Amino acid sequence: MSESQGARIIVVGGVAGGASAAARARRCNERAEIILFEKDEYVSFANCGLPYFIGDEIIERNKLLVATPELFKKRFNIDVRTRHLVQSINVDNKTVSVLNRESGEETEEIWDRLILSTGAAPITPPIPGIDAGNVFTLRNLNDADAIKAFITEHNCKKAVVVGAGFIGLEMVEQLHHLKLESELVELQPQVLPPLDPELARLVQNELTDHDIKVHLGTALEKIQVENGNATGVELGNGTQIDTDVVILGIGVSPAIELAKAAGIEIGVCGGIAVNEFMQTSHPEVYAVGDAIDYQHGVLEAPQRIPLAGPANRAGRIAGQHAASDTADPMISPMGTAIVRVFGLTAAITGLSKKSAERNQRQNRSIIVVGKHHAGYFPGAQQLFLKLTYDPETGRILGAQSVGREGVDKRIDVIATALKFKGTVRDLTGVDLCYAPPFGSAKDPIHMAAFVACNDLDELTRIKEVDADLSGFQIVDVRSQQEVDTFRFPDITHIPVDELRGRLHEVDASRPIITVCHTGMRAYVAARILQQSGFENVHNLTGGMLMQRYARPELFE
Repeated sequence: MSESQGARIIVVGGVAGGASAAARARRCNERAEIILFEKDEYVSFANCGLPYFIGDEIIERNKLLVATPELFKKRFNIDVRTRHLVQSINVDNKTVSVLNRESGEETEEIWDRLILSTGAAPITPPIPGIDAGNVFTLRNLNDADAIKAFITEHNCKKAVVVGAGFIGLEMVEQLHHLKLESELVELQPQVLPPLDPELARLVQNELTDHDIKVHLGTALEKIQVENGNATGVELGNGTQIDTDVVILGIGVSPAIELAKAAGIEIGVCGGIAVNEFMQTSHPEVYAVGDAIDYQHGVLEAPQRIPLAGPANRAGRIAGQHAASDTADPMISPMGTAIVRVFGLTAAITGLSKKSAERNQRQNRSIIVVGKHHAGYFPGAQQLFLKLTYDPETGRILGAQSVGREGVDKRIDVIATALKFKGTVRDLTGVDLCYAPPFGSAKDPIHMAAFVACNDLDELTRIKEVDADLSGFQIVDVRSQQEVDTFRFPDITHIPVDELRGRLHEVDASRPIITVCHTGMRAYVAARILQQSGFENVHNLTGGMLMQRYARPELFE
């Protein structure tokens, strides 16, 4: 399609994917006629900012409006029609049926290229009381307005948030800012299910430290309703909670009905199937955003990744290709995501250990505990970093981090390495900027890579945080004071600085696990033992500190 051809491009749906597609199409083809249909009032808004608007951290509502129909028309000559619902697609005749939701008029529009940005719908479980007036989901600006208005007008004091994923965690934080007594319900046995359990427990502790009551491993079974509004909820374990408002953050389901009815192929994960240029099974129909299956960058297989970053990038590619028949292919996303929970930040890129195992990928994981900048510089904050990698090739599979500062920096660096199929050996030499206020000469990223390389080279093999330690001789090399604070029941205690003179106290006939607070002294001890003739020596990654979170039942 040359630029001289006045193609008619119709975009269905706005926000991240559709708005990006329409704007990119215009920048690549000034002669094209571009029409964007959006079923709601707002064509482009910052949906990731909605919880912060509800919690008054974002004060000005108009700051959430990224672009208006007037701006699209004036700057890009794009005809944006809000409150217009596309009801059906005819791929043979290249038409869409459109309902004007204000006038009730139905029209048929012809297209040369069609871009679907239909998004996803919040999941609402079919349970009694789910339709109560104060049971909300949060997907658009109207939802945020409704939640904010209800809380204010009814002087709400208590809230229940269902779902402890990213949206659920953001909402309990913001409701707490509004002085609501909030309780969090999650079906999985941990908060923030994408993370591995021991790191998720750090987030859970932050919640409870802020008086958020957390209910794990139980479902929302029933909502109690009086006079049309919820007054309480009942959980699967029998717990009953009084509440003034219920927020559902259970997840989203791709809006594929239009595409499916038109005979467009649906992918194996339930989203619309697309190629690297966002083309569907009908090459002149494109799809982007939360409605599609992405090719995951690590798994190299389809996955649902309902995140704003990939949606924007997919929109850009679809818009360019629809307008010019050429574009760079979509770079597969890694599912990189981050959330702030009060003073804590948690982030992930690629695969967690449990997702690697769920997808039958061989893996190893190590954990380092460091500081976000030089420890001797004032304000250094503790940072937990977990690195997952292939034990044969050393290829990085993913990373997770939790801390108060510097989490985003580490995960962004590792996400970049993932894109280039980097290995843990590559990470050892990444040239990161260093000055005491910003980092350390040996950054936590380097330290994690060093530990992984030691493991791969069998210089010191690690045992993972959830490993079965039965049958091992546990050599605890911490100080007496540390051991008295918390310990495994059966240990051989020898402080690391005394180990060379007390080797006779270690049973050479048994496999050995060395432990300390975070793993550093235990590594030194393991090297001493190995070079003193002891065989089958391992180091417990993350040390006793991570055991508090991996096996809290041992220390209660």
